[in-house]
Amino acid sequence: MTILDQIAERRIQQAAQRSEIDDLPGAGKPLALDDDALIPDELRAGYRLLKNAGYLLQEVQLTKEIKEAEQLLDCILEVGERDKAERRLRCLRLRLSQSRGERIDFGIERRYRDKLLDKL
Repeated sequence: MTILDQIAERRIQQAAQRSEIDDLPGAGKPLALDDDALIPDELRAGYRLLKNAGYLLQEVQLTKEIKEAEQLLDCILEVGERDKAERRLRCLRLRLSQSRGERIDFGIERRYRDKLLDKL
């Protein structure tokens, strides 16, 4: 935290103690943050343009679909439909892992090792 951040934080705390900021518009409501501080300056305009156009990065879109699929899975009671939903969820998680460049483990090595151990 920089010295300016520390000064600002101290003044905000002092104002809060004196109840000077209790009646501000939006008090008690969550902040609607549009934080792009982690995006490099030269890319911010492009990212904002894509966001305003409704475009989501593949990773963000997949994460959103995974959350929806998880919520749907919690509501399904029928066995056949539940199996379909679980397969879809696994597929979405694999696509997300692949988009992140993560190594995908299909369990093949583990099954192969187990078969070898069984033969021995």
